[in-house]
Amino acid sequence: MFPYLIGRDLVENGIPSRWIIDFAQRDLFAVMKYKAAFERVQKLVMPEVLAKAEAEKLATGKASTRWTRMAERWWQFRDYQPGTMNAIAHIPRYIACSRVTKRPIFEFISQKIHPDNAIVVFAMPDDYSFGILQSGIHWEWFHARCSTLKGDFRYTSTTVFDSFPFPQSPKLAQVKKVAAAAVKLRQLRRTVMTENQWSLRDLYRTLDLPGDNPLRKAQAELDAAVRDAYGMKASEDPLQFLLSLNLEVSDRESQGLPVVAPGLPPCVTDASPFITADCVTMPE
Repeated sequence: MFPYLIGRDLVENGIPSRWIIDFAQRDLFAVMKYKAAFERVQKLVMPEVLAKAEAEKLATGKASTRWTRMAERWWQFRDYQPGTMNAIAHIPRYIACSRVTKRPIFEFISQKIHPDNAIVVFAMPDDYSFGILQSGIHWEWFHARCSTLKGDFRYTSTTVFDSFPFPQSPKLAQVKKVAAAAVKLRQLRRTVMTENQWSLRDLYRTLDLPGDNPLRKAQAELDAAVRDAYGMKASEDPLQFLLSLNLEVSDRESQGLPVVAPGLPPCVTDASPFITADCVTMPE
């Protein structure tokens, strides 16, 4: 059994609201060793999968369909994401945000919690990467390049993250400054949420109100640190800057020249100071 995180849990509940039986990609004989879990899946899942497979065969006239393929591995978790699960298996925490959202709010999640496929997962455990993603600079890029679903914005990895260039030549002091501002922002969030019994969504809705706001100040401090890491002047348009940087990175890649990928840059030789402990986890 594993705690299972969906988008609403991330921004409203603060912790996973459900548990799942996930046998990963184990074969039938391997999963039958887990007798109680297997019997529950056999009772509740197998009949549904087999029925849907038969119905789809009748409806399409095809012997092989999506559900017939699922029927061949009916005991395996339907939305298993092997790439994602492999990526987070060896790090203590990962960054996540809800895929459909009006405002992307990022949070660290314990590696022990399995994400739903409606969660966008970034397999980076460090505070610097969190700071870049939670920055207003990344928000501008997201807002310009995301798709929409029923009026909400949709974070699409192909159009948003895959084209978003991280700073290419930050100095170690700048990386530390971004990381420190990111930690400070999360500390403020936790304090205010605890004192007011708010969710992340409640907290971020305060940004829609005019007036002095500690969260807005912490965000501004993070944004300034991120701009500095990019070498972006305060007066520069972030979208124009990022587009130019995107083209520069693409050109270097086409020439086989090195570029700085998402995550901690080469100037960081010891990642441990950038990996703090806070993350969403299950209560003891």
